[in-house]
Amino acid sequence: MKQHTVIDSPYGPLTLVAEEGVLCGLYMVGQRHRPPEETFGERDDTPFGEVADQLKAYFGGDLKEFTLELRMSGTPFQRGVWEQLRRIPYGETRSYGELAEALGNAGASRAVGLANGKNPIGIIVPCHRVVGANGSLTGYGGGLDRKQRLLDFESGTALF
Repeated sequence: MKQHTVIDSPYGPLTLVAEEGVLCGLYMVGQRHRPPEETFGERDDTPFGEVADQLKAYFGGDLKEFTLELRMSGTPFQRGVWEQLRRIPYGETRSYGELAEALGNAGASRAVGLANGKNPIGIIVPCHRVVGANGSLTGYGGGLDRKQRLLDFESGTALF
């Protein structure tokens, strides 16, 4: 059974979705690959206290690494990509090619990009930290403006 809530953030409202009390989705308004609202379950703020607290600390600059239990549904390859995303340190970036190499398949950068784009738990699973081979900003489900703002925030070059 799923529940959801909506919290405010410097990037606009964030919809948090939990299944059996475990976070399984974090979606921005207008996000690409955002599931239909009717799949989020009833609105219930109860299971989201710790998630909201950690997001508030992150946006306040006091948290660099999330320590939340997550439930991420996807193919084994997607889950492998999403695990690699969680290993990218705060304030750093990796290229799609570097992630493909870390997965043991250097030729899979395009597949890494597709899996990255379907990350169901943005910000907490930091898909915004993935850039093109030359460091350029490339696709982001929440929009390139948000991606740039997140990267600037984490690098200490911008404040909310």
